[in-house]
Formats: sequence, structure tokens, C-alpha cells
Amino acid sequence: MDIFQILVNELNIKKSQVEAAVNLIDEGNTIPFIARYRKEATGGLNDEVLRNLNERLTYLRNLEDRKATVLSSIEEQGKLTEELKKQIEEADTLVMVEDLYRPYKQKKRTRATIAKEKGLEGLSNLILLQNINGSIEDVTKDYISEEKEVLTHEDAIAGAMDIIAEFISDEADYRTYIRNITFKEGKLISTAKDSEAKSVYEMYYEYEENLSKVAGHRTLAINRGEKEKFLTVKVEAPEERIINYLEKQIIKKNNPVTTPILQDTIKDSYKRLIAPSIEREIRSSLTEVAENGAIKVFGENLKQLLMQPPIVGQVVLGWDPAFRTGCKLAVVDATGKVLDTVVVYPTAPQNKIEEAKTIVKKLIKKHNVTLISLGNGTASRESEAVIVEMLKEIDEKVSYVIVNEAGASVYSASKLATEEFPNFDVGQRSATSMARRLQDPLAELVKIDPKSIGVGQYQHDMNQKRLDETLSGVVEDCVNKVGVDLNTASASLLEYISGISKPIAKNIVTYREENGRFNTRKDLLKVPKLGPKAFEQCAGFMRIQDGKNPLDSTSVHPESYEATEKLLDKLGFTKEDISSGKLIGLDLMVKDIKKTASELEIGEMTLSDIIKELEKPGRDPRDEMPKPILRTDVLEMKDLTEGMVLKGTVRNVIDFGVFVDIGVHQDGLVHISQITDRYIKHPLEAVKLGDVVDVRVMSVDLEKKRIQLSMRNI
Repeated sequence: MDIFQILVNELNIKKSQVEAAVNLIDEGNTIPFIARYRKEATGGLNDEVLRNLNERLTYLRNLEDRKATVLSSIEEQGKLTEELKKQIEEADTLVMVEDLYRPYKQKKRTRATIAKEKGLEGLSNLILLQNINGSIEDVTKDYISEEKEVLTHEDAIAGAMDIIAEFISDEADYRTYIRNITFKEGKLISTAKDSEAKSVYEMYYEYEENLSKVAGHRTLAINRGEKEKFLTVKVEAPEERIINYLEKQIIKKNNPVTTPILQDTIKDSYKRLIAPSIEREIRSSLTEVAENGAIKVFGENLKQLLMQPPIVGQVVLGWDPAFRTGCKLAVVDATGKVLDTVVVYPTAPQNKIEEAKTIVKKLIKKHNVTLISLGNGTASRESEAVIVEMLKEIDEKVSYVIVNEAGASVYSASKLATEEFPNFDVGQRSATSMARRLQDPLAELVKIDPKSIGVGQYQHDMNQKRLDETLSGVVEDCVNKVGVDLNTASASLLEYISGISKPIAKNIVTYREENGRFNTRKDLLKVPKLGPKAFEQCAGFMRIQDGKNPLDSTSVHPESYEATEKLLDKLGFTKEDISSGKLIGLDLMVKDIKKTASELEIGEMTLSDIIKELEKPGRDPRDEMPKPILRTDVLEMKDLTEGMVLKGTVRNVIDFGVFVDIGVHQDGLVHISQITDRYIKHPLEAVKLGDVVDVRVMSVDLEKKRIQLSMRNI
């Protein structure tokens, strides 16, 4: 199997790109580094393609390793034929390899192995040959043995049938056919264990759907319903068709003695051995496809959330709402430093509204607060009403934003938060997080386990290792795309930088605390355990503002500094001109990219990236994302009327639609059929998390707290 050729076909890229990417990965380079600084080698493959390539490369290499193990095992048994060897070598999935290995795999004691121990394999072969003349008793009498516990003709036939049943079950071609026909024509059926029980799974109490059409979110919902013991689930296969197929494969002669035995054996083999196994495989396959889809959507949502534009230059009041324990407030300056914390009690049971307003007004005046970041959890609606009322009573221009507080409680009680704010209680930490995740979503949200951020569906029901790997990859790509300020970044942010491990991230922060700020990127080499390879991987993503070398504030890699300085010199500029804005329009000054790149002895893609960076040094890719909606007034569900058109922010994207925040504390659902006039397979084809969209209210159910919205014909 040519792994490189498979990757070429699957990813639709050139063989040279695959070879270069695989070599770079094998040399220990990270995906962000390869995507950003090795474009010449890979032909400009982006991080998404590189991650897909790396994932498939791992699978295919594991497949090759498994094939080698299987071939070795069968050869040791002396049963490896040229035909079998060819089949195994050409198998393109692990399932196919396991099917071929099945007859040779060491088994626990089965009914067939017990029958073989009783010396009945010869009888099973005779029955399969279908040449028996006369009565079956004439043949079975030679196999009756008191010593081997084969006491009757029926015992002998039953044992032979067990051997044949296992042989049929182990045949790879039969299993492939049965698996395919079951998936193509079979159904997934779920029924209620108790039809009177109330649950969120009621739509699956009498449900059936073709296996080939089951949507991922339904698979995951049914799995959870089964796990929580509300549902009984089964796969209904085209049994008659499968039995007919097996009979055609096995019964070659119309022998009145052997045909009835084989017909019974085929039914037994299918019902007892094949069907349960194929059902498990199909349900496992459906789950894997559903999980992969859900993980992909979760990853896309997380990426959009992390790449939300920061709100810079504002003093923010973080508001963590609650009832009994009071609302925790934290004022954070434009750099993220906590200036003040307090607890107010405007909500039930205390209802000290006027006192709370007075305290907040003083905080706004004292610290020049311009923005309030309100968490969307318990007591959020009540807190919002107080905030809006108060904003109408003051002269200062202050807006508020409702932020998703998912994961704030996880962070507040974490070891990391305790280290960061040892003198704060969990409420103060949570309020600080509310403010900071508005100021710089990326820097704050990296402190939280991505699974706890709440922008997926069924995340707790899926393969946690795969989910963690995917989400960590998303965070890594986002952090490296933006870059970090080496002199202010936290250890939790630094550990996502290419080539930086958790211990090295802590060492960087410790070095900074002991030796003061970094003045050049080269100073990183003084950090314990940060060697030349780690420096190569991380340096381009680290920024130093007002350092000794202006290039250290850009994403130009130190390996390209010499070429960059030559370029500047050639065009009549110096490094000091980088921050002055004089280099805007640099791309127009470089008339011939190919010729200039050759003169500077660098690649054309690298030169284009350098020019782009010098024109807009340290540019933030998040600036291109939609800004959050700032509010000054409140809207409640009872204020909504059918046909009302509102502006909202997409808060979550799932398989069957999107949830949009329209400012009423209950996100409205835009079903996939209401997103656009054209047909789409998935909402992500039309919208993404963080998008600001216009929506029309279709219906409002106050009792169930459900809002149906549409984005069509607005």
C-alpha cells in the first residue's frame, strides 16, 4: 500500500506536497510552524489540510503495522497463502484486515472449538462437501464416542453444525456483503422502555429510519437515551435476503441429506454469530461518524469563539450574576489588571436594588468603566434589568454585553485560578473571567478545558481522547495565528505556542519574573529546557513590543531577518521604519516577486508573507471577525411578537440549526430549513459562531421558553 499516493488522492494535493509535509512532521515540526514558515516546502498547505494529513497518516501507518502483525501471526501458524497475503496487503481499512484475520485469530473456547476437540471437524467437512449418499447416521456412527462425550447421532450433527456455523461467520467476503447490505437496506429502530415516562427522548419512543440516512445528532441522542435506560435500540437487517445470499454461497448441491442441515446451520450462524456482531459494528460505525461530525462542528464553533475580536482600551466591569449569594463584580483595567471587586445583592431574596445601583455607579465613576460584561447564567435576566435601569440614571456612556459564562465556574475552582488569584474567592475569580473574556477572549478562554466552553453538542458522550486532540489542535492553531506578547502572556497561553510544552511555558514565566522583560527573541534561548529546536518552532509566534529589534514585534521569523533587512535596505528603509507606518504600499514597491525572492535567497511565498507583515506589523487576524453587539436597553421574551425583525449573534451551531442571541436571555433557534433560501447540508455552510445576523421571530412559547426564528426573506 502506497501511503503517499492514498494521501494524494484523498486530500487532492500533489505527491511532492505530501512527501514534504510527512518529512517535516517526522522531523518533529509542529503543524502551526509548518503551515506558517514552511510554505515553500509544502506548496502552501494550510493548518486544516495539514491536520487532516497528519490524522490520516497516523491511521494508515497503524494499519500497516497491524497488517505486519497479522501476516506474521498467520505465517507462524503455517497457514499464509499467497492469495491471503495479497488480500491483507491490499486491505484499506482496519475492519477489512480484522475480517481476514478472524479465522486465524486465537479464540476463547467456543462451541466450535469444543466440537473440534471432540473430533467432529471431519464430519463438518463431509457435510460441507455435500456428497453424502444414504442416511446421515451411516456417516455419524464413526464419530460417536463415549470417551469424547459424543453419545448420539444428534450430538455429532450438532457439533459439526457448530463448526460450520463458525466457519461461515469467519468468512471475510460473507461479512463484507452482510455489513454492506445491512447498512444499505437495514433500519435503526428505537422504542420506549416505558412509553408513559416523560423525557427529552420522546420523539424516539417509536422511531425507525434507514441506517444510511440516520443523521449524526440523532445517533448521539439515541445512544444517550439508551444509556440512560429510556430507549431500547436495535438494528433491523434484511434477514431473508442475507439468508438467501448465504445459501447460494454455501449450498452447491441439492443433497436431501446435507441441504436441510446446512440451511439450519446458516440460520444459526447468522442469528447467533454474525447478526449481533454486525449490529455492534454498524452502531459503532454510526457513532464514530456522528462523533467525527460533532467534533468537527465543535471545533469550528470553538475556533470562531476563540477568534472573536478583543475589545481593547476599555475598562470593563465583570458581573457574575447569582441569587442567594449575591452578584460578584470585578473591575478590570484595559490591560486586564483587577482594580476592584465587590458583591451586590440586587436579586432575590435580598432585592437590594437601590443599594446595588449606588455601589455600581460609584465603581463606574471611580474607574471610568465604559463597558459591563454580564454572564448569561442564573439571575442574569434580573441583573440585566437592574443594569439597564441604572444606565438610564447616569451621565456616563456605558454599554453592556451578555457573555457566555460556560466554563467560568470550572476555571474559578481550578488550580490555575487559585495560583493566579490566591486571595480571591471563586466568585471574584469568575467575575474577573467575565470581564477578561470580553477584553481578550483567546487569552482568557485558553485557561478553560475546551469541552467546558459549551459550544458543541453531546460532547460528554463521545470519544474523549479524540475530542481533546481535536479541540487542543483548534486552540493551538488559533493561538499561533494570533501570536502572543512574550512579556505579558500567561503560562496557559504560552503552552499552546508551537514547540512550547507546559513545563517550558512555566519556565518562560519564571525567567521573566526573575530577570525582567525579554528584550529580544534570542533571550528565549536562556530559558531552561528551551533549546534550538523549540526556539525554531516558537520564535515567530512570540512578539516583543518596544524591544531592541523592531522585527521581534512582527511575525517575521528570525531565520528570515537577514533577508528582511536586505529587502528594507534595497527599498531605502530601515528596521526603525517598521512601526512608523511608512511601509504601507510595500507590495507595490516590489515589482518582481520572483526576481526579488531569488536575489534575497528566500522563497516567493516567504517574501509575500514578509511584505504583508511589514505593511501591517503584528496585525491581528481577529480584527476581521464580527464585533460583539453592545446593548443599552433590555428586551424580554414577552416583548417579542411574531414577525419582529431583530439583530442577533450566533451563539452555537449544531447539526440541525443555529442558536441566536437576540438579547432576551433565551437564545432562539433558527432551524436549518430557515437559515437560507438555498439547500444546505449543514448550517456551517451559511453561518458561523459569532456572526451578527438579522432574524425574524416566527413563534414564541413562553411556557417552554422556546423562540423559533428565521433568517429567510429578511
